[in-house]
Amino acid sequence: MFIKPACLSALALAFALPALADTVTETTEHADISANVVTDGLSHPWGMDILPDGALIVTEREGALRIVRDGAVSDPIAGLPDIAVVGQGGLLDVALAPDFADTGEIYLTFSDPGEGGQGTALARAVLEGWQDGAAELANLETLFSMEKKTGTGHHFGSRIVFAGDGTVFITTGDRGDSDRAQDFADTAGAVLRLNRDGSIPADNPFARGEDAAPEIWSKGHRNLQGAALDPQTGALWTVEHGARGGDEINRPEAGKNYGWPVISYGRHYSGRKIGVGAEAPGYEQPEYYWDPSIAPSGLAVYSGEMFPEWQGDLLVGALKFQLLVRLDRNEAGEIVDEERMLDGEFGRIRDVTVAPDGSIFLLTDEDPGAIIHVTRG
Repeated sequence: MFIKPACLSALALAFALPALADTVTETTEHADISANVVTDGLSHPWGMDILPDGALIVTEREGALRIVRDGAVSDPIAGLPDIAVVGQGGLLDVALAPDFADTGEIYLTFSDPGEGGQGTALARAVLEGWQDGAAELANLETLFSMEKKTGTGHHFGSRIVFAGDGTVFITTGDRGDSDRAQDFADTAGAVLRLNRDGSIPADNPFARGEDAAPEIWSKGHRNLQGAALDPQTGALWTVEHGARGGDEINRPEAGKNYGWPVISYGRHYSGRKIGVGAEAPGYEQPEYYWDPSIAPSGLAVYSGEMFPEWQGDLLVGALKFQLLVRLDRNEAGEIVDEERMLDGEFGRIRDVTVAPDGSIFLLTDEDPGAIIHVTRG
């Protein structure tokens, strides 16, 4: 099914947020936390970012882009591209450009319909009128679209991360065909790196295109549904789904191969061994992995004043286990411990975003889906 969403009126959300449900409080290892529902009026929300006035801009997988302010959800924003809403595909991530205050540019990932089916795509547009309730997208252009499109409805990726050098990272999945993750001429199962206009950075590892797609930054990934930049080091961190076990945290580096499906700490859903086992020459080891799988989605590197004890730690949402994970990092940046929070309190956590004041927003992958605001208790 293909949809083309229609109109918008903008509302937004300040950081003094009203609770629409009883507050959940919890004592964690380092701090008491308080979590409440900002709104539960969304349909399978997938990605979010924070506008300059504190409003949240949120995608719904079925193909709507909305703004939430003071708990009120706007009408759909006009001007989206054609979107293939199939299985896990639809309208996926959204990210404000680093110079949004000057340019108004936002970036979106989505499942793009085309010959043979659909594939992950990246578009940019100018968000106009978001302050006064008459928001719409202008000057929409698709910057990247996966060349090989297939009819499968899963493993699209697909997060957006802006790097400090002016480039943008996009994550893709293997589209349900694991061999594609080892085909360097294919952009599936990869971290991609583009300039903001969609052109290829000259220092990409395969920029000359010799037997490899020039967009590729790293390969051998199964389904990357979380990505974030470390504000201290500038390094990219990602989290991806394994099969039966083998969810991975990686720190992808240029030109490297992260192994799927040659190596994995998980097993096929049938119970069969994956590839040659957990390691092999030429393939990178994960920084951390889960077995059994927590089905991770959404990743943030914590930086803020509200939880100074968490500075530099990784926050990961879990779909299957319905919780928020904090991965404790030492001074060398290594993951040394794991803490699980809000276990079963709100459902499947799809995305995690840290606000400028250090509080945390979560999206739940439900219909109705919710925005959760986490503050110090």
